[in-house]
Amino acid sequence: MLSPRRIVVLFAVAAAFALSLAAPPASAEVIVVPPGNRSDKQPKVYAGSKFLTAIRNSGGFNDKYKRVYAVFANNPKLVARIKAVSARYGIDPVHVIGAIVGEHTYNIDTFDTLQDYYVKALQYADNTTLEFSYKGQTAAQLFAKPQFAKCEQMENNYEKWDCRQTVWNRQFMGKMVDGRLYIKDRLHRVFFKPAFGGQTFGFGQLSPIAALMVTDVTNAKGGLPLLSIDDPSEVYEQIMSPDTSLDYVAANIRVSIDMYKRIAGFDISQNPGITATLYNLGDAATRARELKAENDQRAAEGKPPLFPQENFYGWFVNDKEADLRALLG
Repeated sequence: MLSPRRIVVLFAVAAAFALSLAAPPASAEVIVVPPGNRSDKQPKVYAGSKFLTAIRNSGGFNDKYKRVYAVFANNPKLVARIKAVSARYGIDPVHVIGAIVGEHTYNIDTFDTLQDYYVKALQYADNTTLEFSYKGQTAAQLFAKPQFAKCEQMENNYEKWDCRQTVWNRQFMGKMVDGRLYIKDRLHRVFFKPAFGGQTFGFGQLSPIAALMVTDVTNAKGGLPLLSIDDPSEVYEQIMSPDTSLDYVAANIRVSIDMYKRIAGFDISQNPGITATLYNLGDAATRARELKAENDQRAAEGKPPLFPQENFYGWFVNDKEADLRALLG
C-alpha cells in the first residue's frame, strides 16, 4: 500500500502534468534583427526606378540622394517635426527619415517646399469631384464582391486593407472577373489615383491606401480624423499637408514593426532598412505571414530561420544610416 506521502507526491505530479497539457505552449522567442544589411551587395534596383530617373534627366540615384539629404540638412524645423511625430508613435526617427529619403531617391526626384505642399493640399480639399473608382466601378463596389468577404473579418484596420490588396493582387489584377477585365497594376494605381495627379503624394510620398490603412492609429495617437473611401478629398488633403502627412508615415512604420513582431516573431525596430523596404512594398501583414510560414517549414526541416530581407531601397537606407542619424543630431 502506498504511504500518504507517496500518494501526495503522485497526485502533485499528475496535476502538474495535466496542467502542462491544458496550458498553451510558450510563445516563441522574438528574434531581434540587428542594424545593417544582410547582403554585401545592393539587390537589383527596380526597373521603374531606373526609368523614372532616366526620363527626368535628374542625374543618378546618388545625385537625388544628395538633393533630398540637403533638404533635411537645411531644414532643422522639419527634422524637429519628424522627431516629435516619431516619439508620438514610439519609433526611432531614423525610420521616418529613411523612408522619405528612399522615396525621393528612387521614386521621385523633386521635393517641394512645405508651402507648396500646403497649396496642393488645399487644391485637393476643394475638389469635390474626386472619387475612388475605375471605369465606372467604385472602390466600395469592388470591395463588396465575395472575394473580399474574408477581409472584413480581419481583426484590425491595417490587416483588412492588407487583405484587400492581397486579394486584388491574386484574384483581380490582370484577370477577367465577372465579365470585367481588370488592369494589371497595383490596387492604389487603379482605384485610388486622382484624375490630375500621380499615385503617391506629399513629402512622405503616401498613397491614399497607405493613409486609409492606418487611419485608426493616427486617430488614436495623433487625433487626426478617421478617413473613409467615401471622402477622397479629405484623404488627399491629409496626405498632402505637411501638418499631418508625417503622422501617416510614422504610423505605417509603427504598424509594420508590430506586425512583424506579432506574426513573424521578428523585432525589426533596430533596422531602418527593413522598415524602409516594407514602406516601399507595403502589405506588411501578408509578408509577415509568408515569412512565418516559410520559417515554420524550415524549422520542421531542422534549418535555421530566414531573417527579413531588405530590397534595393532598404539596402540603400541601411547603407546610409550613419549619414541619416547625423541629421538627427
